[in-house]
Amino acid sequence: MKRLLFLLFFCIGIHAVAQNEQLAQNYFDRGEFEKALVSYEELLKSQPHNFNFFQRTVECYQQLQQFDKSEKLIQNRLDQYKQGSYLVELGYNFQLQKEADKAKKYYEQALDKIRKNHNEVYQIAYGFDKKGLTDYAIQAYELAVSIEPKYNFNYQMALLYGQKGDMDNMIEKFLTESYNNPQSLVMIQNQLSRFMSEDASVTFNDALRKALLGRIQKTQDLFWNDYLSWYYVQQKEYGKAFIQQKAIYKRSPESFSNIVNLAQLAMSENDEDAATEILNFILENTRDLDLQIKAHTYLIELQIKKAQPAGYPAIAAELDTRIKQFGVSPYSLSLLQLKAKFSAFQQKDTETAKVILKNALEMPLKREEIAEVKMDLAAILLLEEKFNQALIYFAQVENEGGNNPLGQEASLRVAKTSYYKGDFKWAEHQLGVLKSASTQLIANDAMDLYLLISDNTVADSTQTALKKFARADYLLYQNKKAEALQAFQTILKEHKGQEIEPVTLLRIGKLWEEQNNFPEAIASYRQIIDQHKECIYVDETTYFAAELYQKTGEVDKAKSLYEDIILHREDSIFYVDAQKKFRRLRGDKEL
Repeated sequence: MKRLLFLLFFCIGIHAVAQNEQLAQNYFDRGEFEKALVSYEELLKSQPHNFNFFQRTVECYQQLQQFDKSEKLIQNRLDQYKQGSYLVELGYNFQLQKEADKAKKYYEQALDKIRKNHNEVYQIAYGFDKKGLTDYAIQAYELAVSIEPKYNFNYQMALLYGQKGDMDNMIEKFLTESYNNPQSLVMIQNQLSRFMSEDASVTFNDALRKALLGRIQKTQDLFWNDYLSWYYVQQKEYGKAFIQQKAIYKRSPESFSNIVNLAQLAMSENDEDAATEILNFILENTRDLDLQIKAHTYLIELQIKKAQPAGYPAIAAELDTRIKQFGVSPYSLSLLQLKAKFSAFQQKDTETAKVILKNALEMPLKREEIAEVKMDLAAILLLEEKFNQALIYFAQVENEGGNNPLGQEASLRVAKTSYYKGDFKWAEHQLGVLKSASTQLIANDAMDLYLLISDNTVADSTQTALKKFARADYLLYQNKKAEALQAFQTILKEHKGQEIEPVTLLRIGKLWEEQNNFPEAIASYRQIIDQHKECIYVDETTYFAAELYQKTGEVDKAKSLYEDIILHREDSIFYVDAQKKFRRLRGDKEL
């Protein structure tokens, strides 16, 4: 019974402390320091060894300018624990009173503590850092390393130099740490990426590039070539990244994996020239059949992307040649899939496409490969307006894939198929789930379509305009671009001024842009920018219009639109690119 009573009172006590702590924190966060102080003093009495309660009590005294009380509390703590971090607290207490000499005296005493016992560096340097005393924190780390060379504080010091704005020393420490501890490479590169993109800083990026080039020249170590390649990838300069990867391959030709990954990146960012150069290099330097098939597949994909109908027979012949070269087997599946999609979407021969894919399903494929082939088959059935049959295949992949990327992609295809056939309610339900998909691209696509349906359903409960728009989108899916353009233009005439107007203008602009009719594309984008300033499409159309102005040589207009994104659309996904392009057009130093 006594034990039960003890446990009961113990639990009640813990609960009461937690409630009081939450109350004190709320007061503190709201700036009600007198009320917070009362609570924290009570908490500190109940748990005198709790550092958080001590720290908050000191901070409340300092906010209320009761410096004598905070000094007494800190001094008592120092007398009790003898830890150097409390000397930092005492110094800071005097600094708040603008007594710089006294503050410095205690800071120097803290550093002396490290001289006597270098293990105290952790708490003392942390104390300096927390108080914003960056120079003293750096000094503490340097002092500890001078006493015990085995210490490694490169990462901590790099962050501190970054806080100071001392980019050269920050870069030096980060690069040194990267080389000495490769396991920390990704973490460090994430930090560097933040500095590279945060302000699109030409000065920082140039300093990092020069530092990497300097290390390549001094050491000839391939580690730095790979690092510089990573740097160029962050800048989306895939051709320059390839130069570094080529240098690595010539001295260490064991693996093509980085070069293949670079080709994929260049393709995903539409840098077709760099992708083509990289893929041709792979074909010239490998006998690996899998790599050869992959490279040929990617090269033909690039040809298809920019081909006109007159060039289709040559592409078809190239596909047939490569399939004959490598044979019909699971190894050549990527070529077979590409042949099927090309036959269906470019040559309008869906029967040949279906035969290829159904035969592929008879081969001994891996589970993921079967799912990919089913996705392609469903896409072709959708092309034929066989919505229900397409949904069956998409649903099979969705059920088998679960929450993996392919399963989520199948879910998105289910939603789009429902959208194309006018079943907006089911499409909206599917998209609502996908808005939180683990794959960002899928989540973004789901969100865009969800907003399109919901916004236009609220604006027009009959969904008349939305039905026409979904049909026009389906024509786009079928690669019937002329018919799609005409359908969107009809919507613009019949539903002018309605909710559907800006997204219709966006579709029209993109279609004109694909036909290289830049004046018409710009005119569509400008209508959104000028007449629909508050719509969700205005940041992307501003960027698209700026890009086209740049292509047509209207530099001042391009600069103006890039600047608009910089000044008014900081949350835009185009913000960083707009900064870089604006500064280049302005004449800032090129990297």
